[in-house]
Amino acid sequence: MTIKNNPISSTTFSRRGIRSLLTGLVATGVLMAGSAQAATLKMATDSGAKGSPAGDTLERWAELIESNSKGDIDVKVFYQNELGSQNEVFDLHVAGDVDVMLNWPMTSYDKRIGVIYTPYMTLTWDEAIKAYSPGGWVNNMLGGIYSDIGLKFFGPWPEGFNGVATKGKYATNIAEADGLKVRTMTVFPAPQTMQALGYQTAAIDWGEVYTSLQTGVVDGEAGNVIYWDYEYFRDLLDYYVRSKHFFMTGVLSMNQESFDELNEEQQKIVADAANEVMMTQFKDAQKQDQHYVAEAEKAGMKYFELSDEQIKEFARAAREKVWPLMDQEIGSEIMDTIRANATKL
Repeated sequence: MTIKNNPISSTTFSRRGIRSLLTGLVATGVLMAGSAQAATLKMATDSGAKGSPAGDTLERWAELIESNSKGDIDVKVFYQNELGSQNEVFDLHVAGDVDVMLNWPMTSYDKRIGVIYTPYMTLTWDEAIKAYSPGGWVNNMLGGIYSDIGLKFFGPWPEGFNGVATKGKYATNIAEADGLKVRTMTVFPAPQTMQALGYQTAAIDWGEVYTSLQTGVVDGEAGNVIYWDYEYFRDLLDYYVRSKHFFMTGVLSMNQESFDELNEEQQKIVADAANEVMMTQFKDAQKQDQHYVAEAEKAGMKYFELSDEQIKEFARAAREKVWPLMDQEIGSEIMDTIRANATKL
């Protein structure tokens, strides 16, 4: 982050004039310190091009900050791949080279971030919104974990329940997944979750997914809500099965040191703008998701919404095989909280 101090023009003073100036500066120093700073923030997302829902959120967040600060804060916006891969941009965020970010959490700094990818914590939109909203049990866990790695957690940016998009064949149960190899996110426990659901897996960075599908390295993609598979891969994929293994959400955050360098008024402007775009997304996410289901079907992709019993079959398998691994990776204390609050099967 860049902080700019407004310059004072140089003038030749008599000694008496200098003494008068110094007296005035001492008297008004606090006021000047609070008003003489302007800031430039670097804002980025690791997933989402300009014009995508994530890209639009980034632009709106930046616009709110700039307009509400009346030009006191300048925001430079960077979209996916403009500063590097998912992991690289998150690295820059933790280091403070990216001040503000809409990110899909990476576990390289703290495995506990993987709590956001715990399979089958919630099974319905109502349950998920309650858990992830400010004051909700998942929201509270994420805030503490982000703080421990030097990031200020403003809140989630929910997308919805994800699924598995494939070409050639599809699976609506564990037996049918045999022989299908799907791309997963590179974070724990994404590969382990899909293996529990019967798939073969390859953990592949987002920027390499298209080539991996095109060349047959994988038969499908298992990391996203339908928007991403429709928008980026609809020429390669035939089916989308809403398996609901993760409730997908981005995170709105800021490097803590960058936040601390702002004055109190600037901090409030950035935080209030984050809250506004977060609450807009909570209101619009489900409608947005259904819109892209319809768009995918228009484009020729066959969409499957599974029954409660089919979802519970997947959920039982994932909880049985993956949750014990998470005890080891993120700790029993967090997992006990999840077990106490997760949807009962």
